[in-house]
Amino acid sequence: MADPVERLDPVVLHHIVNTLGWPDLRPLQRAAIQPLMDGDDAVLLAQTAGGKTEAACFPLLSAMSVRRWTGLSVLYVCPLKALLNNLVSRIDSYAQWLGRRAALWHGDIRESQRQRLRTDPPDILLTTPESLEALLIGAKTDHAHLLGKVRAVVVDELHAFAGDDRGWHLLAVLERLERVTGHPIQRVGLSATVGNPPELLRWLQGADAAKRTGQVIASAMPGPVPPGSGPSGSRPSGSGSPGSGSPGSGSLGSGSLGEVELDYVGSPANAAKLITALHRGEKRLVFCDSRRQVEQLGAALRDREVTVFLSHASLAAEERARAERAFAEARDCVIVSTSTLELGIDVGDLDRVIQIDSPRTVASFLQRIGRTGRRAGTVRNCLVLATRRESLLQAAGLLHLWGQGWVEPVIPPPEPRHLVAQQLLAVTLQRRAIGDRLWPEEWNGLAPFDRSAEPILRHLVGAGFLDLDGGMLFVGPEAERRFGRRHFIELTASFTAPPQFTVLAGRQEIGQADASVLTEERPGPRLLLLGGRSWRVTFIDWARKRVFVEPAERGGVAKWTSGGITGLSYALTRAMREVLLGADPPVSLTRRAQDCLAEWRDEEAPGVVHPGGTLVTRAGDDVRWWTWAGHRANATLAASLPSIADPVQRPTDFSVRLREDLTPAAWHEARARTDDGELLVLPDVDRRAVHGLKFGAVLPERLAVATVAARLADFEGARAALSEPVRLHLAPPH
Repeated sequence: MADPVERLDPVVLHHIVNTLGWPDLRPLQRAAIQPLMDGDDAVLLAQTAGGKTEAACFPLLSAMSVRRWTGLSVLYVCPLKALLNNLVSRIDSYAQWLGRRAALWHGDIRESQRQRLRTDPPDILLTTPESLEALLIGAKTDHAHLLGKVRAVVVDELHAFAGDDRGWHLLAVLERLERVTGHPIQRVGLSATVGNPPELLRWLQGADAAKRTGQVIASAMPGPVPPGSGPSGSRPSGSGSPGSGSPGSGSLGSGSLGEVELDYVGSPANAAKLITALHRGEKRLVFCDSRRQVEQLGAALRDREVTVFLSHASLAAEERARAERAFAEARDCVIVSTSTLELGIDVGDLDRVIQIDSPRTVASFLQRIGRTGRRAGTVRNCLVLATRRESLLQAAGLLHLWGQGWVEPVIPPPEPRHLVAQQLLAVTLQRRAIGDRLWPEEWNGLAPFDRSAEPILRHLVGAGFLDLDGGMLFVGPEAERRFGRRHFIELTASFTAPPQFTVLAGRQEIGQADASVLTEERPGPRLLLLGGRSWRVTFIDWARKRVFVEPAERGGVAKWTSGGITGLSYALTRAMREVLLGADPPVSLTRRAQDCLAEWRDEEAPGVVHPGGTLVTRAGDDVRWWTWAGHRANATLAASLPSIADPVQRPTDFSVRLREDLTPAAWHEARARTDDGELLVLPDVDRRAVHGLKFGAVLPERLAVATVAARLADFEGARAALSEPVRLHLAPPH
């Protein structure tokens, strides 16, 4: 067979060899050429820095040249503006090989630049789904002129979209874009390793997935772990289809080995002390899983005179960019970050990744460890520092899964009714008026934006969000009142951002502070911790949500409100159970970590785990069923066993609290009523949880509650827990 590289445009091939100095393409890049130049859809899977951007760009640029595409023909969509900023010069340099150009369009781009792009479109536009939505509903844009010639879309960090409501938003916007172009648009997803790549491809293909051709192209991961059987005691593998909710359907295989060490340090202060002492002269990236922890660790390192930079979503964009530039150019330094630097933003050559406590997913850990080992002669590495006993157990469970090559499937959130409401409003705004029978055509029949949305449409009309006149739908007065400010900008984002106050030191924006940290009663001056530094509040402009500050010595407080459903998955909690039963992750354990795990196993494990099944135990009046099934499965079990579950409880990741008068007979009768897990119900939902659902207020309350409940449920995990043998340790209460 002919070498696929020969299909690339000769000018592209010339520059790969002579400008980039590459002797050859990587296997992933070679494998992508033929399907992408043939117009097929694809999902390209590779580790961080695996060459996915080039694997997509080189064939599409060649297709652009061979087929003489004109105007804006390729969209490059990313989840983060910072990632777009990082990529645009690289992609533009490739485009210029062919006399083409790439440009940015997102919320930080000035209106003068946008106007130039409207009149003289680039060949490649790098954007976010929210900005694409704004383009579609904006009155200033001639859709046909700017977007009518789009032939292909590249979705970077596809896994970050698909597991979130932003993925549903992206799919809906792509279907509407195809209505503008009048032809199918080739869809190319770039992703880190996921557990269900074929399902991810079908999801990306949207309404016409059954008619479209496409393939998954994966790079070989270095140091593969032989496939295992999954964590013992885990449920059987499922289909992994979107919406299945099956942690058991994760991938067994393409993990990668590296130098990983797990340590127990006992406190954030000890973590700062260890980071200061270890790896002097190296460039270290430290991941934390909350903004508050980033701030506290950053301040502690700065107090120890470590050169430290911070990155998280509540820091000003320029503040983050300044830190990332400085970090990329420095050597002996530390950058402390939330998941904002987990994605493909380039921060230069790293020596070491340090994880504080544990991420929630193996996929996230793979992204983070993939930041290292890029230079010749170096290997991937990660030092995990657990600051609490519980986080040590979680980290050990996660590394146990990783050692078996298991990766979570990416599962879109079920029943996105609130986004159906958003899309009905957005498409009416885009079209100015739309037929009351023709609206499903705007999404080409993509569920759930199809005829099944009729009840939501009726509610929007009844509540005044839409007007119906002469068979035509128009944006109604309630939508104007609720979303009309700043050209309906609130309607373009599928996620809820809690209201925050902009923090200013003079004219310099430092970042955003949560309202709660400004209203809590505390003695003395009000001090904030932001950017790893303490600030004294001098004035609060409540009306304009601005806080003016001046530097303070120390004592600042960092706090942000987090929304969404929290809790660990079935797979991770089961892996933690296996660790308590004696399984060790295939990593280096320090003596401190070994001693702490041994203490867990000797003193606490006998009362919460048993190799023969689950446990029901009584400690005084506290009766618990130790399922080790994860928060969502336990919430489902608590709702499905009303006769024995304590009605006043919050299920944990590990247990369900039962009635204190539980008897063996009542237990067996309650389990029998579930018909071996076939008669399960949705978890109970606190009505206040609906407020965290973007556009939830636009839905009838019963549908908003049903959406939240569906996202809180894990029927498969609940059935797995019910199917196991159970040991009842129900000594009478004293």
